[in-house]
Amino acid sequence: MAWETPREDMCVYTQGEIDKWVYSTCGICSNGCGCYIAVKDNRIVGIKGNVRYPVNRGRLGPKGENQWWANNSLDRLTRPLIRNRSGTLVPASWNDALSLLVEKTKELLSAHGPESIAVYHSGQLYLEEYYTIAKITRAGLRTHHVDANTRLCTATAEWSLIQSFGADGPPACLDDLDVAEVIVFIGRNSNETNTVLWERVLDARRKRGTKIVEIDPRLDISQKMADLSLRPKSGTNVAVLNGLIHLLIANGWIDRGYIERYTVGYEQLERTAARYTPEVVEQITGVPERDLRTCAEWIGTSKTTVTVLLQGVYQSMDATAAASLVNSMHLIMGKIGKPGAGPFQHAGQPSSMSNREVSGAGFYPGYRNDENPKHLQEIADLWNVDVETLPVGPQTHVMEMLRLIEEGHIRMFWVIATNPAVSLPNRKRVIELLKQVFLVVQDPFFNETAEFADLVLPVALWGEKEGTMTNLERRVNVLRKAVDPPFGLPSDLELLIEFSRRMGFRDRSGRPLITYRTPEEAFNEWRLVSKGRPCDMSGMTYEKIERLGGIQWPCNEQYPEGKKRLYTDNVFPTAVDEAESYGRDMRTGRARTREEFAAIGANGRAILYGIDWSPPLEWPDREYPFWLNTGRNVFHWHTRTKTGRAPLLQLSAPEGYAEIHPDDAARLQIQMGDWVRVSSRRGEVIVRARLTDSVLPGMVFLPFHYGSLLEQEAANELTLDTWDQVSKQPHFKNGVCKVEKWLGREQDRDE
Repeated sequence: MAWETPREDMCVYTQGEIDKWVYSTCGICSNGCGCYIAVKDNRIVGIKGNVRYPVNRGRLGPKGENQWWANNSLDRLTRPLIRNRSGTLVPASWNDALSLLVEKTKELLSAHGPESIAVYHSGQLYLEEYYTIAKITRAGLRTHHVDANTRLCTATAEWSLIQSFGADGPPACLDDLDVAEVIVFIGRNSNETNTVLWERVLDARRKRGTKIVEIDPRLDISQKMADLSLRPKSGTNVAVLNGLIHLLIANGWIDRGYIERYTVGYEQLERTAARYTPEVVEQITGVPERDLRTCAEWIGTSKTTVTVLLQGVYQSMDATAAASLVNSMHLIMGKIGKPGAGPFQHAGQPSSMSNREVSGAGFYPGYRNDENPKHLQEIADLWNVDVETLPVGPQTHVMEMLRLIEEGHIRMFWVIATNPAVSLPNRKRVIELLKQVFLVVQDPFFNETAEFADLVLPVALWGEKEGTMTNLERRVNVLRKAVDPPFGLPSDLELLIEFSRRMGFRDRSGRPLITYRTPEEAFNEWRLVSKGRPCDMSGMTYEKIERLGGIQWPCNEQYPEGKKRLYTDNVFPTAVDEAESYGRDMRTGRARTREEFAAIGANGRAILYGIDWSPPLEWPDREYPFWLNTGRNVFHWHTRTKTGRAPLLQLSAPEGYAEIHPDDAARLQIQMGDWVRVSSRRGEVIVRARLTDSVLPGMVFLPFHYGSLLEQEAANELTLDTWDQVSKQPHFKNGVCKVEKWLGREQDRDE
């Protein structure tokens, strides 16, 4: 364990003593830090870290410390809103709101069928809510049009694991960071996106001399603190990774015995990587030859290496290809399934792993493959429904949903706990499409998406309901209800159960499709559904999870207290009837058939891929000479629905900005703090300039948190609405733009 001593981080605002501290989990990033919620007079008044929780030993990041302010925000929605005939959203009763939802749903099902309805939800709900969404959409509505904003953050992590290992689930764990000789971060500014994890890595270096490698175009604080920093050009991750694999093979830093016994596809990988000499890689990526060689030597000669990935890979060109090459790099060295070794494909949001496990988006619950008749029959039997009624075929990702809205196929769009009017790329198009459907928004706040809604359903927040979340290392923790939600608001789970009841969804015996009433009852049903699958939670209970301080799956009779690492026996779920998916062609994204997957001959072995680098879809030119990059900052989370309501966080980062290299700024006569117009072929923003060498010359960086409809600062006005061919994750980090000094706002102020 990294933390020799605990540190109880705390943020509390109250008069008098705390009435009680309630066991919970931080609801911000995917680290899943243990915490306690402070309650006074049935109000949440603060938070403190759980010093006994192994993930954080009491530590919290700035976003986590301040998340509770949103619960007390004065602009919480108190009642449902319905858009009246004059086009105005007006308060309504819960009965009227739910009656409208059910009436519209039944009308569309009757007139246009299940494919006229789509549900798009979140990576910040609880497992029990995702499971209920999966059951209602598949067995109730009978539609495959269900996706979540996990598509924007962890779809590539999921698909790279499926492509390489046959099923989702990161093999490594946080304990591996404590003992690894080398830790490689790719596309992840940990100092800002996951401060507790970054502190843990720095602690490991202090105690053990761990070498830290950062691979990212931005020279952020994490890069500056690293032992080795590689700054490739945007969209060149595949070339960098092929270059590292080339050097590992050329220098003999691989385990040929492991390759022969436990993998397939090595010949193709070796043949492809042979073309990526250090000279070629430097020409493509801008990474100096000497730095690439040093990086490969550190990785290849160390006994233990962990590679950590995030959005710099997942939201970039050939994302699944790059992430899968990281898996391949570890496989050819045999550095997987043992302490301090493994690819660590990270989740982004607090419960995006939960979503993937229970099929809130994508596959069927328990990593079941709907193209496999055996898996489909299993879920039909568990749900007691006719197998013929369950939808099969390609899952509809959110970018495809937009096309189906545009073509008039999807007529109702139910958005739950997410804000696509800010978070999806090419925002102008998104907003226009939101106006074309019957839009339902389910959220505690009136966010930007709600501006276009026909029906708004307010619900409880974190701390006001109970459930579980799975963090980035497969650790499941329970979040206890601390207070009653204000205004008698329902939880998301309660609302979904009531919708199912009013719709009259039934199983084949005539019983209600949803028979559970509480989160714990929902979890107990899920435990049975998960049994025997890779994400087996059959051995967990709420009480046991809290007592042990979270449990990593699989947790069953064989592993009653969970299992830290996957693939310790070097057996992978790639048998035809075990795999979560038959996979996709890495270049085209076409789904493989059962026969094609069987022909690979993996059958328990991991799959290696040889993948060439492809240039990004947009390249700087005379009109748009800058690379465009987007990402997070340390003070905000996603679209600021919660963090923007925390005074300290909002004061620290109140507005959008553009990072520009000083050399570019001098050429454009831009000074620190000047207003600049950043534009692409899709739109423009007007924000203040920050001059910094954090960005490479010829690059502009914008945080994507800012999306007010009243301001021109939404980064997604500029971004490409294209996506990775395999994971369907949008290319937020590939695109081009131009920058101009802007005097318009100063002129307006003078007038």
